[in-house]
Amino acid sequence: MKPRLFDKYVKEIRPQLLKDGKFSNVHQVPAINKIVINMGVSGMVEKGALENAAADLTTITGRKPVYCLARKSVSNFKLRQGQAIGCKVTLRRTTMWEFFDRLVTAALPRIRDFRGISKKAFDGRGNYSLGINDQSIFPEIELDKVKRQQGMDITIVTSAANDTDAHELLTLMGMPFTK
Repeated sequence: MKPRLFDKYVKEIRPQLLKDGKFSNVHQVPAINKIVINMGVSGMVEKGALENAAADLTTITGRKPVYCLARKSVSNFKLRQGQAIGCKVTLRRTTMWEFFDRLVTAALPRIRDFRGISKKAFDGRGNYSLGINDQSIFPEIELDKVKRQQGMDITIVTSAANDTDAHELLTLMGMPFTK
């Protein structure tokens, strides 16, 4: 069974973007390619912080995260080459659509004093990056089991050539941008 948001994209959003006249072919219409979720953890905080972050990321996405290792040693940050400094998950296809649907409909509205997300976080090539301060906005996380508050970065990679096309796509998909 196809995700709800994917059906909406195929039946409503893609034809609407084609009808606007910017694109002459169905394959030129922008789409979401992948979503990358990253949690950076300082190794200095506590011993099991990285494992707790990986467990939370697994609960949120349903996929096992990959540990990111430091490339260089930096003495000022007490960082050694090869030390684990974070974890990330790349979502594609069905899990990507389901995660995006949960992000837009359930997680973002749970942020305290939420008034929308910034339009300025596009990178110039049609990709959007979003920072979240607390992982507990996701309904999958049990608040009693959270040991420490952990933030995450979410990058939505689209096939759009520029920021205006990506903004229009994400707006039609239901992303709550500020007015």
